[in-house]
Amino acid sequence: MNLNRFVQEHQPQWQETENLVKKGGRRVERLGSEGVLRLASLYRSISADLAIARRSFPGDPVVDRLTSLTTKARALVYERPSRRQGLPTFFADTYWLLLAARRGPLLISAALLLVPALLGYLWAVIDPTTTRQAVPDAFLWVTEQQSTDRALNVLGLADFSTYVMVNNIRVTLFVFALGITWGIGSGYVILQNGLILGLVAGLAVDAGNTSLLISAITAHGILELSCIVVGGAAGLSVGRAILRPGQDTRRRALTKEALISFQIAAGTAPWLVIAGLVEGFVSRTGLGPVPTVIVGVILGGLFWGLYVWRTRGVVLQPAPRLGLEVGTDATG
Repeated sequence: MNLNRFVQEHQPQWQETENLVKKGGRRVERLGSEGVLRLASLYRSISADLAIARRSFPGDPVVDRLTSLTTKARALVYERPSRRQGLPTFFADTYWLLLAARRGPLLISAALLLVPALLGYLWAVIDPTTTRQAVPDAFLWVTEQQSTDRALNVLGLADFSTYVMVNNIRVTLFVFALGITWGIGSGYVILQNGLILGLVAGLAVDAGNTSLLISAITAHGILELSCIVVGGAAGLSVGRAILRPGQDTRRRALTKEALISFQIAAGTAPWLVIAGLVEGFVSRTGLGPVPTVIVGVILGGLFWGLYVWRTRGVVLQPAPRLGLEVGTDATG
């Protein structure tokens, strides 16, 4: 067999394989379902080409090229999630992919928070006397005080932040666990939080404490509410697995989704720690609305910016068993 003819005939397939390998990098899901299937087909072809090249052209550089290309293509085609995934990989990639695979529950959870918040705000502005009775006393201080400064020393602020962190993590885990109620409990808790947020905001505005309200909640609130929405989405995903187990039994579907949702809850916990620290050392020190808004926008932008960045280009498809999974079916 003539070497030049061999290279000329097969060069287009080799180049296409190299392009797919380069596009996929270390994340095969970037190729999409069609790209993965095409890469698998090309992998079989270049494996045959490599066998021919080793037999007919031993020692030629084309053998090294095909060996390298075959190895890279095989790594993508047969890629499987590692059972011993490191924490950096989890927080840098897996966590965001798990969220992206549950965009539907995320949107529902956000709607369950924001719609009641808007309705509660309007209700409080229209009828503040009645709505005060529906708001827990612990939240009414924003309608009365003129400063967010709790007059605490460093140890006092640290103690307050610790309390907030523990409480936020507890609430998020609680929302996730309520997914066992077919997602109804998770949805109710999110809805209740949104309603109270709207009522408190409306009462503060009616009392002329808009600046105080912004100073009190913005710095930590954007990130904290984002985490609550994520926790709600995890709970709703568990409920969805129970209601729509697909070809799995409900018990098996529940077990799978519960494990994934627990990972989401664990990945959200560090963000709740950050929110707790900010609430203690920023929101409750009387800094005023401008600094707190800046901090809040930065933190919220960082969270959702990472979400967009780490999931950009990832193709998600409906899975036959549990609804949405990470990546494509070809990834396993």
